[in-house]
Amino acid sequence: MNKILLFTFLFLQILTNAQFSERNLSSEKWKFKNSKENNWLTASVPGTVHLDLMNNKIIPDPYKDENEKKVQWIENEDWDYQTSFNISSKDLENQNIELIFNGLDTFSEIYLNGKLIQSTDNMFRKWTIPVKQSLKKGENILQVKFRSAVNVGKELAQKVPFTMPESPRSFVRKAQYQFGWDWGPRLVTAGIWKDVKLNFWNAARLNNVKIEQKILTKQKADLNIHAEIFATEEGKYSFSINGKSQNISLKSGLNLISIPYQIQNPKLWQPNGWGDPNLYDIKVSLQKDSKMIAEKSERIGLRTMELIQEKDAKGKSFYFKVNGKPMYAKGTNWIPGDSFSPRMIKEKYQKLIKDCKDANMNMIRVWGGGIYEDDEFYKACDENGILVWQDFMFAGSFYPSDENFQKNVEMEVKDQVERLQNHPSLALWCGNNEIDEAIVNWGYQKQFKYSKEDSLQVWKDYKKIFHEVIPNSIQKYASSDKLIYWESSPSIGWGHKESLTEGDSHYWGVWWGEQPFEIYNEKVPRFASEYGFQGMPTLETTKSMFSGNPDLSLQNATIKAHEKHSRGWEIIENYMKRDYKVPTDFVKYNYVSQLLQARGMQIAIEAHRRAKPYNMGTLYWQLNDCWPVVSWSSIDYLGNWKALHYQVKRSFENQVILVEEKEGILNFYGINDGSDTIKDVSLEFEVNNFKGENILAAVSTPKQNREGAVKFDSSSINELVGEADKNELFLNVILRGRGEKIIAESNYFFAKPKDLKLTKPNLKIRKISATEIEISTDVLAKDVYLIGDTHFSDNFFDLLPKTSKRITLSKALEKIEVMSLFDTMN
Repeated sequence: MNKILLFTFLFLQILTNAQFSERNLSSEKWKFKNSKENNWLTASVPGTVHLDLMNNKIIPDPYKDENEKKVQWIENEDWDYQTSFNISSKDLENQNIELIFNGLDTFSEIYLNGKLIQSTDNMFRKWTIPVKQSLKKGENILQVKFRSAVNVGKELAQKVPFTMPESPRSFVRKAQYQFGWDWGPRLVTAGIWKDVKLNFWNAARLNNVKIEQKILTKQKADLNIHAEIFATEEGKYSFSINGKSQNISLKSGLNLISIPYQIQNPKLWQPNGWGDPNLYDIKVSLQKDSKMIAEKSERIGLRTMELIQEKDAKGKSFYFKVNGKPMYAKGTNWIPGDSFSPRMIKEKYQKLIKDCKDANMNMIRVWGGGIYEDDEFYKACDENGILVWQDFMFAGSFYPSDENFQKNVEMEVKDQVERLQNHPSLALWCGNNEIDEAIVNWGYQKQFKYSKEDSLQVWKDYKKIFHEVIPNSIQKYASSDKLIYWESSPSIGWGHKESLTEGDSHYWGVWWGEQPFEIYNEKVPRFASEYGFQGMPTLETTKSMFSGNPDLSLQNATIKAHEKHSRGWEIIENYMKRDYKVPTDFVKYNYVSQLLQARGMQIAIEAHRRAKPYNMGTLYWQLNDCWPVVSWSSIDYLGNWKALHYQVKRSFENQVILVEEKEGILNFYGINDGSDTIKDVSLEFEVNNFKGENILAAVSTPKQNREGAVKFDSSSINELVGEADKNELFLNVILRGRGEKIIAESNYFFAKPKDLKLTKPNLKIRKISATEIEISTDVLAKDVYLIGDTHFSDNFFDLLPKTSKRITLSKALEKIEVMSLFDTMN
């Protein structure tokens, strides 16, 4: 009992001594209404108007059926939000009280007790408003009045003498994907999409902590801890870093202090596949007269990062050097995980990034048409060793550069750089997505009949924002070791030959250009930051498109509505005919569409990796979805792995053996992206028929060594196959190291899937435990597909003749269905 009383006393004493406190207004009772109406409805903060309308059963779920069409009216309305909260006499004794909105979407006026205290015009900014003079003892009324972003955008567009593409979205500093994309719905929302807080503080406030890495060796890490402190009382203060204090003097107003800090024998933060992503906690605090004024905690990683661009015989290199070593970037592109961002919970962020780690990725690109992600996203990347290529939120359009827009963008960059820069996962800041490409290649000037002066103005605006405002703002607000800036992704459009010899590339000859998958073998860039192909989501997610009983048919209007590319179904069908027999059954069609997507991306990834070190990065489009949809994603909206994600996991292994065919000759490549050198390797290959009968066996040793890749003796297909039918054979390739250790293994088929003469496999599933099964076959089972409401540790895999494979399940299932490619061919 005495211990409990002592703890209570100490806790109260700490609260008494503390010179700051925070109150979350998000948990107050909020209400909202259409500004034209008088009827208030209950609201949630953080939230959006669409979610609030759904929760009040005013609108149907726009993700289901064809309901997206029914909710388009919302974007043209103005919306009011309101809450009340109590303030005590004790609260008002604080010297400073600030109202903080971490995110308002987008154009709003904020009123406190009937007085306008702030207007906002940027979804991506943090708004801090001094409110002590506007508060009163007792009940206080807080209102946020949102104007339609579409209507305001149209008003802003009228001020420009020529038509801007994608108007009005490019005039509006909000998530561009809300206006609709070829994988997402048009749901232009509004609302208080992040927390609202009241901060009470006295004497001084700790605005920002910037941790700069000056020197990093095996023996020590020398850091500078930069703190921005605003003081209302000048005088002597104490500043501590992880408990080590020193006295400082602060003047009234803004103070910038820098204090050195050293870590002995540092453990490096390593990207996934190279080692552990070691992290260090840095806790800083400010005291005055033995009272806590403010404190802040940051979690950092110690590593070096460089973007290397050096001229060579073929152009210019483009790769990341991490901790002094060239890193082959393997990863994907990230879009927002929901059309309504407040629905993204921490667990979903953690799962998706863990799925990246589990698929052997080390980099993810945050695409410029979405949002600067939640802190949890970057925390998950830090913890899982996933480097972040961070676009600023500009995508595929032209943007203005008037004085107000410039200032708005600078403040946006400031808020995001200060929030994100201490994350060790942050690798690069990129100005935009495909805007250089849009200006040069997309023909908007001709479409909208621009004059010469109009076209010059577009370039002038572009250079002002992406050559001056953004890089200058990064320079101003970021620490010196976080200054890698890349103006636009891609740097050169995919129709230009230079796009393959320098910079980063978005190659869309496959899908948009409708070139065959095999073109990836020819169009290999220095760094592939975007490329992709669509596949259907899993059956579970497809069924979730319906509010009632699902009608699984390609002709169903709901399923058609959940394909946002205007020619998506046609393109998928055309590619499917090239490589597969096209099923008429929906379940089989769904399965084959996933195989098709995985096949295309496998060809691309393997072409990129074979070209190492000419190519030093491959980031496919895209990881995830914002709603249930047919798209380029490898993980669907409900978090299920599509065939592509399972294939990516195999294709991104640190050590792989890859086969390339050129004019009837097979070339073999052993690739090692790991941190350790593998010596004394040999290649074993067997040609077998689908029953498992051996046609040929051979061993090869390296022909020549290359940086990161070993090339083996070439082999003629005709010599390997002889008189046998290539459509009934496969090549099993094993890369071995010292002590007969298998480093990598793969299978190569001499014909396209539709031409394979498969026989029906006798697939047997044996239950080992509640969450483990063993599956076996008598003959080759191509693309084994396990169906059930669980996550399988492997799926869509080839099972060789007379072999078995153990699979773990995320949860127990009573029944598991199974099919293979054979089932789609008869």
